[in-house]
Amino acid sequence: MITSIANPQIKYFRKLKNRKYRNETGMFLVEGTRIVIEALEESKNITDLIVARELLRNENAKKAVKDAESKGIPLVEVSTEVFESLSTKDGPQGLAAIVRQNWHSLEEISGTLGGVWIALYEVSDPGNLGTIIRTLDGMGGEGVILIDQCTDPFDPSAIRASMGAIFAKKIIKTDLISFEKWVRQKNVIVVGTSDSAERDYENFNYPRNLILLMGSEREGLPDALAQICHSIVAIPMEGKSDSLNLSVASSIILYEIYNQHRKIS
Repeated sequence: MITSIANPQIKYFRKLKNRKYRNETGMFLVEGTRIVIEALEESKNITDLIVARELLRNENAKKAVKDAESKGIPLVEVSTEVFESLSTKDGPQGLAAIVRQNWHSLEEISGTLGGVWIALYEVSDPGNLGTIIRTLDGMGGEGVILIDQCTDPFDPSAIRASMGAIFAKKIIKTDLISFEKWVRQKNVIVVGTSDSAERDYENFNYPRNLILLMGSEREGLPDALAQICHSIVAIPMEGKSDSLNLSVASSIILYEIYNQHRKIS
């Protein structure tokens, strides 16, 4: 059992709270029973399971440890003090994991784009991004395309907000020029959003296979991306506010797409 917070392995784990080190290593830290269980079920990229047995009060957490052992995932047993030094939670649950980042590329889905994707231009808030990934998973979407300088989907806040959906969705990182070129070459259907659009988001027939394109929280959709959209829709507003939170706006339109195609038994 590791009992020192100065242990080199623990120092390495702790550094993964910082985006710089996540980028350098290609790894990230997840914490909490539910999210670790999701990682164990959906991901093959777990390199270490961190366990503080004194904090394991949940039977599901104890079962997760046994499942990890049966899969041959290395266990790193630590004291309560050491685990708390890694934790970002007020009430640590004694279970965390180190996971290898799993990125995809536009080339991987060229010619095989199916279902609903969401492309986000310079989304800056990790909580928004995580919530969008969770919503996309909830309506059966395929993945997220991050354009230009976006927040890190493997940030602890994004991971928490995704409630584990990060492990079930494809995540693609690209730049504006590459995305624009790819859309034009592949003739992908892109539906954008803007508060100045004339078409109401409910007054549009969404195809089954498309990319919903959302602009940044502060600037919205840039002209270069608006020009590649097959259509641009708006969410009507009647109160004093002139905009909605990005994750809320994304959720409204994603579920409109879902409702247009789902079968009600």
